[in-house]
Amino acid sequence: MTYAVRMRVTMREVADRAGVSIKTVSRVVNGEPHIRPEKVRRVHAAIDELGWVPNRAARALRTGQVGVVGIAVTELRRPYLAGLVEALVTEADRWGMLAAVEPTHGDPARLAAVLAARGRTFDGVVLIGPAAPVADGLGERPVVVVRGDTAGADRTETDRAGVDRVEEDVAEAAALLARHLAVMGRSRPALLGARQDELRARLGASGPVPVPCAELGEVADRRAGARAAVQVLERHPEVDVLLCVNDEVALGALAALVKHGVDVPGRVAVAGYGNLEDGRFSTPSLTTIDPGPARLARSALELLADRLAGTAPRQPRAVVSPVELIRRESTLGRDPR
Repeated sequence: MTYAVRMRVTMREVADRAGVSIKTVSRVVNGEPHIRPEKVRRVHAAIDELGWVPNRAARALRTGQVGVVGIAVTELRRPYLAGLVEALVTEADRWGMLAAVEPTHGDPARLAAVLAARGRTFDGVVLIGPAAPVADGLGERPVVVVRGDTAGADRTETDRAGVDRVEEDVAEAAALLARHLAVMGRSRPALLGARQDELRARLGASGPVPVPCAELGEVADRRAGARAAVQVLERHPEVDVLLCVNDEVALGALAALVKHGVDVPGRVAVAGYGNLEDGRFSTPSLTTIDPGPARLARSALELLADRLAGTAPRQPRAVVSPVELIRRESTLGRDPR
């Protein structure tokens, strides 16, 4: 019996199938910037069609890079963080890189170990959250900080760390919410979670009454949101809208309000942050800010690729990523249809 043996697919075959040069295939696989998106799509389509697997050992010898980006995140149980990690993994794949997700559980030693692996295990690291533990982030083995849902934290930490960063446009988020609440006739907000001085300032600018803010404790989850919503309305019965640090807190607040017979949004409106899928199907559905995880991930990988290719400036860079207000029933009311 004769067996046909399929030889290993070569880079030349990928280039021929995509209609580009071998050099272009190499640049796409190595995540180099400034390649026309159409060529990138054709190369990835050819790779998928032919089932080509780059020889990463040869790549490492040739470029000094292993083709792996580390993603450091506090935990994956939080839905928004998990979604952002998924977006980063998808974007890394688009750049022809593998992604290794490293949960740190808030342990500085774990984060230090991830950062120390640059140059050996990882070409660079994308860090979700505060950047205070990072040192010497620029150079051949870079770090890019994505603020994630820690937008209320002190941004000077990131500046002192001297790393590239991608941040959600919290100023625009505050402006969008403030305008929406004004249109809906809401003038007595409370914040669930210590977040966004920008938002507090915008909401308090219309009058002398300070904006109440409820602390949530160590974990800003649904349980904390439910507890805080009840406490705020007991202490500040005049409040007519709850603005929550994230969608988890907002969903907990909604559940507590329904349990206590509080009409939403008739008596109190609720808005979240993060655009979790659960918010689409809650009762009522949740008004929220969509920070755009795919946009954040794209900007982070572009900054990282520039550093690895040696085309980035010496000074750290900051990308402010746009956000979008998703208007739903928790502020608009139910559609009578």
